[in-house]
Amino acid sequence: MSPSSEQILRLLSTVHPYDTLPPDRQAELVAKLAVLDCRDDTVVYEYGDDLPGLFLIFEGSVEISDRHGVVVSHLGPRNSFGERGLLRDGLAATTARADKGTVLLVLPRGLVSGLIAEFQSVARFFDRANRPQARLNDLATSLAETLMARNPISCRPETTVQEAARMMRQRRVSSLCVTDPTDVLVGIVTTRDLAGKVLAEGLSAETPVAQIMSEQPVTLAPTALGSDILHLMMERRIGHLPIVENGRPVGMITQSDLTRFQAVSSASLVSEIAQAGSAEDMARVTAGIPKLLVQLVAGGSRHDVVTRLITDIADASTRRLLALAEKELGPPPVPYLWLACGSQGRQEQTGVSDQDNCLFLDDTVSEADREGYFAALAKFVSDGLNTCGYVFCPGDMMATNPRWCQPARVWRSYFQGWIDKPDPEAQMLSSVMFDLRPIGGHKALFEDLQEATLRAASANSIFVAHMISNSLKHSPPLNLLRGLATIRSGEHKNTLDMKLQGVVPIVDLARIHALRGRIEAVNTRARLVEARKNGQLSQSGASDLLDAYDLIAESRLLHQVDLVKRGMRPDNFLQPSSLSDFERSHLRDAFVVVKTMQSAIGHGRSILG
Repeated sequence: MSPSSEQILRLLSTVHPYDTLPPDRQAELVAKLAVLDCRDDTVVYEYGDDLPGLFLIFEGSVEISDRHGVVVSHLGPRNSFGERGLLRDGLAATTARADKGTVLLVLPRGLVSGLIAEFQSVARFFDRANRPQARLNDLATSLAETLMARNPISCRPETTVQEAARMMRQRRVSSLCVTDPTDVLVGIVTTRDLAGKVLAEGLSAETPVAQIMSEQPVTLAPTALGSDILHLMMERRIGHLPIVENGRPVGMITQSDLTRFQAVSSASLVSEIAQAGSAEDMARVTAGIPKLLVQLVAGGSRHDVVTRLITDIADASTRRLLALAEKELGPPPVPYLWLACGSQGRQEQTGVSDQDNCLFLDDTVSEADREGYFAALAKFVSDGLNTCGYVFCPGDMMATNPRWCQPARVWRSYFQGWIDKPDPEAQMLSSVMFDLRPIGGHKALFEDLQEATLRAASANSIFVAHMISNSLKHSPPLNLLRGLATIRSGEHKNTLDMKLQGVVPIVDLARIHALRGRIEAVNTRARLVEARKNGQLSQSGASDLLDAYDLIAESRLLHQVDLVKRGMRPDNFLQPSSLSDFERSHLRDAFVVVKTMQSAIGHGRSILG
């Protein structure tokens, strides 16, 4: 039997966002919506159908499946469905089947659009991206290209120091980029170089700048964040930072360019770490990370900016510990490279992180030096990181494990072996080691390996298929009967694991696209954006997945911030009961998007599907 107008009005007055509407608009809504009485099992709509409007379950249940027929959710009374396709292009993004006896309320498309335009509460509810507003004039989140002085003044290596000084005076600049005949940056010379290396040493005015310039200076890309600039300047104690594209300078940023901005606290932490004399000194600095997390989230920073700033602190800690280790142990016998994997490798650390790292050694290293010097260096750094709060990896994925402290040739054999024989251990190790990012040392030890490994991995369909299968082991917490499925027992009973069940499934999906598309980025969001650019993900599919990722990651950070504010240690276990209906609905829909994308990539497997 169809519900009466009074019954419908009673439901709408208790369901968000309709409960925020004035009484007269609620009554108007009741008059304009349609009632669909499903006396038998009914296909409400199929994937790709033109949607008549938004559906709200009055009573009964509805099964939602993706385009491949895989069930992703089972909804009950008070739940809405169909909005994702309706608000995107009007076409159904899923298939909906109603059980016998289900009664649905159908809000016409035009009516939904009108409510979204008129009422902010309705617009917020249907904005599944849930993006925070960026702050204006925020140095930490500004791009380098918006901060730099464009078209930097350049000279050649053979230019005399006198002519360089005249150029700086005429152009009123404090530095010159030194470029080769192809305009590739080879050095930088500053007024400080002229004073300290020419005048102070009594060099001739005819001295070429090549003799006094800083060779191969540290640089950043135009897409770097203001936080990257601050951290580099404070850690390296430099006042000029060239911005380059394809090796050619396109801009210059100096400390004076940044004076109009207020430095963020993450930069001051990096500065303190860069000057720390011991791991204990650094630990007193990293103890401020929870407070920083609260400040950044409260300030409206995006989750990817927050985690990047927090990861910068771990990077600076690692590099400082490497410097302290070399000071104690002496110079390294051969070149080496310290790399991070896991969340640090992806620049996605939150308020709770362990350490995952490894060492690449030059192929000329002797066994004695590997087991002696580099084992001692690994222990020094790993112990120091643990002191700083980056606890030892429970899976022993650390440079202190001899297996992960090896010459580059051994690492090449590792990756090739995992690709050639993708057994369960190889799949697990690949999931970790394909997220490597250089932190300190000689980057050349990794660059050729990364390119060759991505090429070999993308060409091996069996390996990719196994990696897809492995990635599907982490499923979003969806229960077909109850929506969100919480942990059933143990210490974290009745909670959602926002790491393993929340962000990890998306991290795994992004890694698969990186393997397939030879994407060198290791950051999850950057991988998804690149997959959209190269056509691996459709525009709509990528937008849905990015929005879902943003909402899940932001929900995780908000949970950690709430714990910190209450004087508790941050963790990843969120109680759905602490969320409003509005928040639970958005979170459930985000998990449905992830489940749908998992189904799509699973059905796309050519070997194991």
